[in-house]
Amino acid sequence: MSQDIPPPPPEDNSPANAPAQFKDDDVQAITYFKEAYGLLRHQIGKVIVGQDKVIDELLIAIFTRSHALLVGVPGLAKTLLISTLAQALNLQFKRIQFTPDLMPSDITGTEVIYQKPGTGDREFKFLPGPIFANVILADEINRTPPKTQAAMLEAMQERKISVGGVDHKLPDPFFVLATQNPVEQEGTYPLPEAQLDRFMFMIYVDYPSTSEELEIMRRGTGGATAQPRQVLGHEHILYLQGTVRRMPVAEHVLEYAQMIAASTRAKSPQGLEFCKKWLSWGAGPRASLNLILAAKAHAILRGQIYVGCEDVAAVAPSIMRHRIIPNFAAQSEGITSDDITRMILEKIPKAG
Repeated sequence: MSQDIPPPPPEDNSPANAPAQFKDDDVQAITYFKEAYGLLRHQIGKVIVGQDKVIDELLIAIFTRSHALLVGVPGLAKTLLISTLAQALNLQFKRIQFTPDLMPSDITGTEVIYQKPGTGDREFKFLPGPIFANVILADEINRTPPKTQAAMLEAMQERKISVGGVDHKLPDPFFVLATQNPVEQEGTYPLPEAQLDRFMFMIYVDYPSTSEELEIMRRGTGGATAQPRQVLGHEHILYLQGTVRRMPVAEHVLEYAQMIAASTRAKSPQGLEFCKKWLSWGAGPRASLNLILAAKAHAILRGQIYVGCEDVAAVAPSIMRHRIIPNFAAQSEGITSDDITRMILEKIPKAG
């Protein structure tokens, strides 16, 4: 890489409620991260064919300190993509296969009685579970009962777990990338809307194109598989997360994101008629919050030092997909949440 690793941000001694300030170092870091993003895509491309939008949205989730839910049929390399991404980012990766008999302690860890070799004294010792890693793949999260789902989602929100009345902090950075199979629903426990809302993105992983599938066949039946090399480390990710938070956003962009979310609410003055007709539930404030956060990261990955309405529109489908609920009238007409989001983006003008 032609540029030096950016230093960690200087210690901020301002009051906790003071607004974050965008620094000259942040502008230089954006240039650095744009170059690093190109190298990162190259390294992932050694293993993964295509899936450009999926990779972008996973990176946005990571760089905004958020989580993502991937929906796709088996065999689309969801696990391979996430493990490859963790390798390229030099992050510890753990996969948890969710099953109907999985218990919360199987994820978080448990206390065991430990006997000290020298004295013979016994005490409780905490054995960390697989959740103590940087990148967690929660594979088929809808196959485990709600009690275990709740333990996972609590850890996502609090970034710590409590065992025996003692809090154990999870590593930083920490991301949960969960998967669901949209086809086989027998014996599953669908995540309630309130829990789905904890994920920044619901990402659809689609089938590859003809040329991509041919390339997958060549690689999969050929020689040794290429291994990605590390491009970014922990300190870079933490630095970039801070840069995203400090990035300024113009008022008209904030208003654009707010209008997208508010247009889905039946009782809002900004509610659109087709949303009132086809939606049983609209998007809450967490949608508008995530629209701005994701738009910031989207802009940074492209080397921009500003956030435009186009950045908000680019991330809107995967953010709104699981936050608006089509009613029976919409379903009977074959109208999906993606269709409604597309119509909203066509209806609301982009200012600036």
